[in-house]
Amino acid sequence: MSDLPELSGPEVAPASGGPAKQLVIFVHGYGANGQDLISLAQYFAQVVPDAAFISPDAPYRCDGAPMGFQWYDVWMQDPADRLAAIRSTGEIFDNFVTAQLARHGLTEDKLVLIGFSQGTMMSLFTAPRREKAIAGIVGYSGRMESPETLKDEIRSRPPVVMVHGDSDELLAVSEMETAATTLRDCGVEIDTLVRPGLGHGIDEEGIRTGLAFVHKVLG
Repeated sequence: MSDLPELSGPEVAPASGGPAKQLVIFVHGYGANGQDLISLAQYFAQVVPDAAFISPDAPYRCDGAPMGFQWYDVWMQDPADRLAAIRSTGEIFDNFVTAQLARHGLTEDKLVLIGFSQGTMMSLFTAPRREKAIAGIVGYSGRMESPETLKDEIRSRPPVVMVHGDSDELLAVSEMETAATTLRDCGVEIDTLVRPGLGHGIDEEGIRTGLAFVHKVLG
């Protein structure tokens, strides 16, 4: 039995009413919780009605948001400490992913991760380091942590789509381009979409882009 913390959060059963044939895991951002993204299940269920959805709370409480959680301290400045923190939390999240696949009796090719902000960072860090490729990653308003480490550590190459507003006040849209360049250099198929006037958030066009991607890789 693992000594790692066990994650949990709100869930939505397949809209079809049957057993899960696919799995979508929402990965929330800094200071939020699983409730923040689970409402998106109503949209994604339209294209993958046989999918189960779960949106776990990150493992650590967030000082800046009493009701929220964090995957790691985003304000950490020392690169070595930051990477160590991401690796530690990445192990927790990776263990959660494995447990959820086993719970539903599914293989990696039936799983999509949908992340927002810090959730995108966790998804982009964890999934390519798994031995078997998941079906894909949707990343909203995020970036790649420690991009210089990926080339030597990548083990699988799930397709990715990233969406970012050009008016993002927290993470510059250039962060998406850095992530995309790193992924392409490592042989990962990635599409990007810049949303004019969008700040740090998800808009309707971003949702439509995510729906098309999920339908393509799972449908």
